[in-house]
Amino acid sequence: MDGFDRLPQEYQALTGRSLTIDQLALSDRFADLMVEANQKINLTAITSPEDVRIKHFLDSFSLTLATGTLTNESVIDIGTGAGFPGLPLKLLFPEIRLTLVDSVAKKTGFLDMVVQELDLSQVRTVTDRAEALGQQPAHRQAYDWALARAVASLPALVEYLLPLVKIGGNVLVQKGESAERELAAAQKAIRLLGGGKAEVIPVSLPGIPDQRFLILIPKVRRTPAEYPRRVGIPAKNPL
Repeated sequence: MDGFDRLPQEYQALTGRSLTIDQLALSDRFADLMVEANQKINLTAITSPEDVRIKHFLDSFSLTLATGTLTNESVIDIGTGAGFPGLPLKLLFPEIRLTLVDSVAKKTGFLDMVVQELDLSQVRTVTDRAEALGQQPAHRQAYDWALARAVASLPALVEYLLPLVKIGGNVLVQKGESAERELAAAQKAIRLLGGGKAEVIPVSLPGIPDQRFLILIPKVRRTPAEYPRRVGIPAKNPL
């Protein structure tokens, strides 16, 4: 995709980390597959080369400001859509065990195609809702990291994500300028669901005037068995 050759310099400036030639090539190929598929499937409204590079890939890479280097950690990305931020993290850290979750089968079908085209291992896709997964033994308190980007308000996201994370793991959410306000509103949910003291990390993307933030919430206690509540309840009636 045009302009992707600038991604290594932008990633270095943002995080102090380096992007390899192979990682850049995989990112470029993933972007091309997404834009091509987007003509048939509604994957994203972000389609210009510069916006794809900055708002999808660099934005996803910014999570390394919170995660640091990942090795064989288990990671789940809720409401992943076209694969962000989970798949770009997989390109950076091939050894992670990644689960991509979306409730729309056409989107998870696209992700299956990308995983095959890019020859990625230890990636699975799940077509389901986060509330349902949080009550399933295969997923409940099973992950080192639970990620989400622009899926719901933070009180609802906490109920989606904290039940999925092991004690000692972390929830990591991407938010815009409402981050501090949403974090204040989510304090009750964080305490109730086993979260610890949250950290807010600012992110400034080139050419994007709006401030962005990462909200990092450690899992310090088990989540009570009654959470997450039934599908739809966390969004309609946040804790």
